[in-house]
Amino acid sequence: MAQSSKKLRVEDVMSTELLVCSPEQSLADCACLMRNENVSSIFIKRDGQIIGVWTEGDCAKVDFADPEVFHQPVVNYMTSPVKTVDHLTQLSEVTVLFHSYGFRHLLVTKGDDGEPAGVISLSDVVRSQGLEHYLHFKTIESSYVAEVPITQGNISVASISEIMRQRRSNFVLIDNPDVGQTGIITERDLLTMLSRQKVDKPAWQYASWPLLTVHYTTSLFKAYQILKLKQIRHLIVEGDDGEILGVLALRNILSEIESAYMQELETVLHQRDRALKKSQKNLYLAEQIINASPDGIMITDSRNTIMQVNPAFTQLTGYGEQEVLGQKPSMLSSGRHDKHFYDKMWTELRHKGVWQGEIYNRKRNGEIFLEWLTIICIRESAEEEALYAAIFSDITERKRNEKRIKTLAYFDELTHLPNRRLFNDRLEMALATAHRDKTKIAVMFLDLDHFKQVNDTLGHSAGDALLKQVAKRLQHCMHEGDTLARLGGDEFTLLLTEIDEVKNIHRYATSLIEALREPIKIGNTEIVITTSIGGAIYPDDGEDAETLLKHADIAMYRSKEIGRNSFQLYKPAMNARSLERMAIENKLKQALKNNEFSLYYQPKIDSFTHQIVGAEALLRWHDSELGFISPANFIPLAEELGLIVDIDIWVINAVCKQIQQWQNKGIFDRRISANVSALHFTQGNLAQSVENALNIWQVDGRLLEIEITESSFIRSLEDAKKVLKALKQLGVSLSLDDFGTGYSALSYLARLPIDTLKIDASFVAKVPDEYGNSQIVKAIAAMAHSLELNLVAEGVEQAHQLAFLQELDCHAIQGYFFSKPLSVEQFELFCEAHRPAKIALSVSS
Repeated sequence: MAQSSKKLRVEDVMSTELLVCSPEQSLADCACLMRNENVSSIFIKRDGQIIGVWTEGDCAKVDFADPEVFHQPVVNYMTSPVKTVDHLTQLSEVTVLFHSYGFRHLLVTKGDDGEPAGVISLSDVVRSQGLEHYLHFKTIESSYVAEVPITQGNISVASISEIMRQRRSNFVLIDNPDVGQTGIITERDLLTMLSRQKVDKPAWQYASWPLLTVHYTTSLFKAYQILKLKQIRHLIVEGDDGEILGVLALRNILSEIESAYMQELETVLHQRDRALKKSQKNLYLAEQIINASPDGIMITDSRNTIMQVNPAFTQLTGYGEQEVLGQKPSMLSSGRHDKHFYDKMWTELRHKGVWQGEIYNRKRNGEIFLEWLTIICIRESAEEEALYAAIFSDITERKRNEKRIKTLAYFDELTHLPNRRLFNDRLEMALATAHRDKTKIAVMFLDLDHFKQVNDTLGHSAGDALLKQVAKRLQHCMHEGDTLARLGGDEFTLLLTEIDEVKNIHRYATSLIEALREPIKIGNTEIVITTSIGGAIYPDDGEDAETLLKHADIAMYRSKEIGRNSFQLYKPAMNARSLERMAIENKLKQALKNNEFSLYYQPKIDSFTHQIVGAEALLRWHDSELGFISPANFIPLAEELGLIVDIDIWVINAVCKQIQQWQNKGIFDRRISANVSALHFTQGNLAQSVENALNIWQVDGRLLEIEITESSFIRSLEDAKKVLKALKQLGVSLSLDDFGTGYSALSYLARLPIDTLKIDASFVAKVPDEYGNSQIVKAIAAMAHSLELNLVAEGVEQAHQLAFLQELDCHAIQGYFFSKPLSVEQFELFCEAHRPAKIALSVSS
């Protein structure tokens, strides 16, 4: 980057005239404002805040074929949010921002509140570069764009804007063979057309011609001067025979300035060095190059007395020419290098004739800066007195950038913990040390439980804030020499280097779990997050990094399988379980497509009459290779893989289809319930899925019941309430499954349109023998009766359980006492066997 822009800041070149408008102002009005003020951008402000920007570059996005386009509000076409830059930012960084964003304008802000202070454009940066001398060395031939859009003049302006959009070009050439000329229409011309509100003529009528051309051998400096003089942004490049070769844009020159800087500087230095080596008499020629160099240059005689410095020397050090002539270079010494450093420098310089390296020097104001210094010994002949040319550049900012890049390469940007690369490096070093010293090390793999639900319900910003807090808590548990890293997402790894006994690893893992026990406050929300941890030990569980990490990961998944919020140390048997899980995962992704799912139906029985009052549909999966797979294994996996909503939709449709078939056959006319995942409330549209199924299979909603769990609404009661009300409007009945096992609360039951409570089988299994469970079941029954809710007991397997539930006036039961889940054919036989002498077809309440 040019030295002039190294010291310049945004505030030195920005425009303080900030043109603004309201979101409702029309495109035509905004275009007129921009034309009148001769600016290329206008900012949109609402309620005192800048919410967007509209520029000349956005004109190509406008549909000129729409006669109402001129009256369209600018808010429909603005770019939002606006990219900003602080007024104290150096121009070298601003140039990077322009290239990174692909924008031509940045809003300049000031102060901690980011108050708008002006605007800086690509053109402002170009004009401030101060690198015109480099443009002398380059011709247009190396910089113009050869592939340019060109079309006939009889097409419409709408077609012109479409070409600009498709080609991502800010201009189009127009060929008119009738007059033997080629014209150009730019984004600025489109802005003019918008301001005049008239585009009914062919494109040629709006083109600028004849074109301003330059020969391809013209220097970039001359082309730049033409652009500035004519106040335009494009020049047509022609060949030796006057044919159009391409177009040179102002942005091409900026890119050339940036990319060619080092190459051109090398050329300048080479020319200067050659001139110095030839003769002292040619110093004048070299002096011209020296004065143009953005690097500081200092020439001394053989007695180490400063003879000459260039302007860049003054700008970099703060010392004027008259202050340093006749002085020794030691006046710049920082005091950070000892005598040995300088002795070594001069030894190499005398031996090789050149020395290069990093060195700290001191500016006139006392500031210490790091420079890249090259010292060249110049001697025309052995008899001539030697001269020394010191060429240096301030690399302080470059070193900061290198440090920043290194940080990004080895540390996680969000939590500032070591990332995967740095963790692997430290693990390899620890393994080498442990192998040499015959000691143990441990690797832990941490995964936050249900973190995806935080992102889904509270948003990714809340998830990021949570990860930062988790990282801080885990860091407090670290011992000296240990490494905590974030691999990505909600996955963390730990490296423990001093392991005496295995029990210490368990103790350490317990401290990590305890560190996350207290709720974490994010905004106004308190979040309770737990972690599942797996560990592996070197050399017992693996002798290389890849094996240890894999086994720690397998152990972590085992922690999740046994209930989460726990620690498991790797055991060989876990590997088989991991392979089994992987096999199920691969098969599950194809199960829907291969039609491998089926439904079984478990009858709901009236506890007094023993008649069928309904049924629950239960999902089953049979794979051709793996055989029968338990829902307890594949349902959680489907939720992790994001497949559960599709499976839910399949189940709802399959139930509705079965209802239709049984109704048509007169086999069964009671309500059938279908279970849905809590994730369907956040990742899908449950009410729409149910409505679609009812419509497709022409089923009365009163014949369908949706079973949900308390986790469906524990995080967002109001959102769940809306979904459940929508289901009720379809006539669908709602059942709360596994009641009493989660976050049961009377307030939920009072506020949600629930029809039925289901007593979980874990309670029923211990009645009436176990007093505590019996009291819970009695309480649930009393609650259901007082709230006028239906009551269903699951898992009834013995007569004394049935008798106990009859005493509580629980009318509906499920369980093996009457029937296990049945296939479609088995269920039909069961219905036939339990059909009363005369059946009155009706919808159960």
